Amino acid sequence: MRRNKKEPAWINRNHLFNYPMLIVGSAIAIFFLILTLMGSWLAPNDSLLIQMQDRLLPPSYTYPLGTDHLGRCILSRLLEGAHTTLGLSLAVIAVVTVIGVPIGLLSGYIGGRVDAVLMRLADGSGALPEFLIAVAVAGILGPGLINVMLAVACVKWIGYARVVRGIVTSERQKEYIMASVVAGSSIGNVIGRHLLRQIASPLGILIAGDIGRTILLISALSYLGLGAQPPAPEWGAMLSDGRPYFQAASQLMIYPGLCILMVVLACNLISDGMRELLDVRGQSTINFRNGRKGET
Repeated sequence: MRRNKKEPAWINRNHLFNYPMLIVGSAIAIFFLILTLMGSWLAPNDSLLIQMQDRLLPPSYTYPLGTDHLGRCILSRLLEGAHTTLGLSLAVIAVVTVIGVPIGLLSGYIGGRVDAVLMRLADGSGALPEFLIAVAVAGILGPGLINVMLAVACVKWIGYARVVRGIVTSERQKEYIMASVVAGSSIGNVIGRHLLRQIASPLGILIAGDIGRTILLISALSYLGLGAQPPAPEWGAMLSDGRPYFQAASQLMIYPGLCILMVVLACNLISDGMRELLDVRGQSTINFRNGRKGET
């Protein structure tokens, strides 16, 4: 149905402000992104400075969120920990995208034995829960941020490869792909001009939600002592440090826990909002070949 001409523009369903989840999630994500980029400048104190005489202090002008069990400023550690936790999560997503997307493209487009080999590799890698595999790999490689990134990347690429493979397998049988092949287009040309456009929206939705899940996984590994090592600030490690003091100073775990909660919530809201905004089945048909939208 066509929109009434007298209807205000902001009522149009395709308008961005009709997607509150996307707006709220983006606002929270931008806020934490600013903290990630400017955390070192915004920190009121040295996050590594140990002052035992100031341990477990309540919030004050000098220490806005109080101090931890070693007299370190909690706010400063949260701000600098954002750089570690969020930066590492984005790096992991970049690595798994570089690994998973090409594997999915090759597996879905070429098919045959290539598809069988690559998908059996994915099935074998995904036979156990992600967390158990990540713990095993991190335990073998040893504690450290780089090893945690490699451990998480070892389990995250599987989902990307499967999503891309499913889309490419469906699209390669369509007429416009066949016409491009008959016209003499190379595999790289077909993938670059047609297939990448088809996977862009689902991949964006997957990445938005997966950032939150990656943060949870990295924080869990750090909580177990396999991630960031003392005295480096990291949200999962801060949770682990505050566990023995939960009864006497619960804020040591509450503050980093809230930060993790808010970022994961923002990622989920963005993912759901993007899914609603880009859902071509429910509201419009997007012609990726000419970049125009048509009414259903």
